[in-house]
Amino acid sequence: MEERNVTMDTEPKGLEASLHNLINLHHHKSLILANQSEKSKKDAISKAERVSDLLVEAVNGGVQDSFIYQKRIELEIRALSATITRFTKQTDQWLNATHSLNTALK
Repeated sequence: MEERNVTMDTEPKGLEASLHNLINLHHHKSLILANQSEKSKKDAISKAERVSDLLVEAVNGGVQDSFIYQKRIELEIRALSATITRFTKQTDQWLNATHSLNTALK
């Protein structure tokens, strides 16, 4: 009977040890998974920030280009307006000169 008691005493200890090992293994794997999840989260946030920065740069670059083109167009409009005014004055002078010539010839 003593042998039976000895085996019964060691058997629960073996089960307890196995259960304890399983719990420790589960806890260890849970910690590893939590660390991997945290690392992946930080990596995803970092990459999302990078994408956001690139998008802002792309949009701002387009806005900046549009602003530059707008300023160039405004300068061209002013130059064309001055040229039109000058040609209008020259045309009026030519018309007056031809009118005077026609009047003198009559």
